[in-house]
Amino acid sequence: MHQFTVPQYIDVEDKIIGPITVRQFIILLVGVGFGFVAYKTASFVVFIFIALFILIVTVLLAFAKINGRPIHYFFLNVIQTFKKPRLRIWNKILNNADLKEALRPIKEVEAKTIRTKKPVASTRLAELSLLVDTGGVYQGEVIKK
Repeated sequence: MHQFTVPQYIDVEDKIIGPITVRQFIILLVGVGFGFVAYKTASFVVFIFIALFILIVTVLLAFAKINGRPIHYFFLNVIQTFKKPRLRIWNKILNNADLKEALRPIKEVEAKTIRTKKPVASTRLAELSLLVDTGGVYQGEVIKK
């Protein structure tokens, strides 16, 4: 029998550089990209403020966790919560056809009788056993009248 190694710690993300995971590395790269675009497009004084904002947002997205889950999952859950209505009200209006259908008497269903097969006699059981043991070669004895 082959032995296979069972993976352990599958809920832990793979680390690339030191303690930084793939997800965190990609988020940091995107932040650096936004910082580079801000450096090329804005003056140096404006760039400092933009870079500080980009740095804070990038570090929060990459490293912050709420309830042990990454912060972007928290933001997705907040958006989904605000999209759903807070109060659900069931407001079904019955029309005459639905009301008549609900008030109609239920038809009684007749109980079906279940036919059982006759028990196999011991002589027939021995014949069936021989048929199974021979792989279908033995067809049984046919009595001609």
